Amino acid sequence: MSAVLRPMTADDLPAVLQLERTLFPEDAWTEEMLLGELSDQPRTRHYVVAEDPGGGLVGYAGLAAAGGQADVQTIGVQPHRQGTGVGAALLTELLDEAGRRGSHEVFLEVRADNDRARHLYERFGFERVGIRKRYYQPSGVDAIVMRRKREES
Repeated sequence: MSAVLRPMTADDLPAVLQLERTLFPEDAWTEEMLLGELSDQPRTRHYVVAEDPGGGLVGYAGLAAAGGQADVQTIGVQPHRQGTGVGAALLTELLDEAGRRGSHEVFLEVRADNDRARHLYERFGFERVGIRKRYYQPSGVDAIVMRRKREES
């Protein structure tokens, strides 16, 4: 993977929002939602971006963590960079941060029709624990709830 990870800042929001709308046109996060997430950094949130060597944004990801539990809030990767290791690097960073924060479990929701993402999560040890019917609106697509327990050393 030829991308560098760094903390997300408010200056990244125009590029993140553009990618968010490309990837999730029906249920993209708003600027206000992302600003709210960033305002909780580093207390309960950890957001990162992935940049190519020229400084262009190729992905982003966010984690919420509190009370021994963490939740992957979002992961997005430029379509032309999907399958190149960017998503895996972002997820690794989120899981590492969850560990640094003492989280025993990490949860996430993934669209039932997003096979590529689901397979990535399974490769990282996430298991299906439930389903949220018609979670994604307005499309009505179900969300698969997945969990990964921290490996004890």
